[in-house]
Amino acid sequence: MATICISTVLNFRLRKPRGFCCSLSSHDKMKNNNKRETPELLKIAVSGITELLRIFSSSKDQRLDTVTYTQKDQPLVSGIEDIVDILQSDYENAYFLTGNFTSSIYAEDCSFEDPTIKFRGKDLYARNLKLLVPFFDCPSLSLQQIQKVVSSDKSCVLATWKLRTYLKLPWRPLISIEGNTVYDLDDDFKIARHAESWNVSALEAVGQIFTPGT
Repeated sequence: MATICISTVLNFRLRKPRGFCCSLSSHDKMKNNNKRETPELLKIAVSGITELLRIFSSSKDQRLDTVTYTQKDQPLVSGIEDIVDILQSDYENAYFLTGNFTSSIYAEDCSFEDPTIKFRGKDLYARNLKLLVPFFDCPSLSLQQIQKVVSSDKSCVLATWKLRTYLKLPWRPLISIEGNTVYDLDDDFKIARHAESWNVSALEAVGQIFTPGT
């Protein structure tokens, strides 16, 4: 169970996007820290373990087969500024750590990707977040900056954040990550692609998990 939890945490919290629509200087440091490609074997292992966790959890709790979102008023979205405001509110609710996010601003087939896995579907993303919540201990998520980026053919939102959480493992490891999330928008101002980067490599992140917390 501990191994499954570890792989899932890495999979959905620590992401490195490929091919940003936004070319911003704030990405440079993150990119330099992630030059090394994640080993293919690690990608396969994380993908398989994540699926096993989903199947195992679904067998224990059939409610995971039907995703239910926190009921919120459907926000009125007329432009990228509205998306920025809604995302900022979701960060204030620590949506990475609580699973409480505004699902209506995501396209049904939104792409989610990181160094180890890539998949589509906001329902699947919501289920994965729900799986993670019980494994966090004293978590915190702080939004450092959020901004819109508009070009002639694409629009996106860039958020910079810090994540800190212990894991509910016997040695109580501490995960401390600084990262960026890029939200690519389609013509209807729906999030079509959600991609994250972080300031450590996947292997360095694994090393945090095996380091006893203080």
